[in-house]
Amino acid sequence: MNDLHTRITAHFEESGHLKLELAELLATPIANSAELIVQALLNEKKILACGNGGSASNAQYFASRMLNRYVHERPGLAAIALPADISTLTSIANDNHFEQVFARQITALGHHGDILLALSTSGNSKNILHAISAAKEAGMHVIAFSGGDGGELVELLTEEDIHIGVPHEHPARVQEVYMLTLHCICDAIDCLLLGVN
Repeated sequence: MNDLHTRITAHFEESGHLKLELAELLATPIANSAELIVQALLNEKKILACGNGGSASNAQYFASRMLNRYVHERPGLAAIALPADISTLTSIANDNHFEQVFARQITALGHHGDILLALSTSGNSKNILHAISAAKEAGMHVIAFSGGDGGELVELLTEEDIHIGVPHEHPARVQEVYMLTLHCICDAIDCLLLGVN
């Protein structure tokens, strides 16, 4: 029991230290992400969010905070979680390749000025790489999350895009930072739209 207690405490300590270490590094891209999203929303554009596994859950969670609310009451904001439509996902995966499950949706739903929020803990997920390429072809802005060294994902980004990199190899720690980062983006969006202090 004592060994488990020590192990659990170590998880909390590692997660807390990592978040504090990254606060300064990520503050600017987080603020830039919120500003980009707000500008798009004010121009009647939308956010398409995607990811795999835990990142798919994060994409859905972010869209839910946009469509409903984060903390303060406000009108719903246009966001679509691409992993949420299981019929579409399995149809595309069955007929083509799983690598295209997000790209095909982006080609159909994405428009110039929309934003793709793409999350990948490795930065090497093929369907995320194809999603980013499809978004670029559609004239969308990209906000890309990646862990570790950023993987192949960073090679697809330009100066117009935003990269939120979590330089850590443990997927659970990366996902924990993603959740805090998404909360920060949601809070910053509310601040910009509502003037919340």
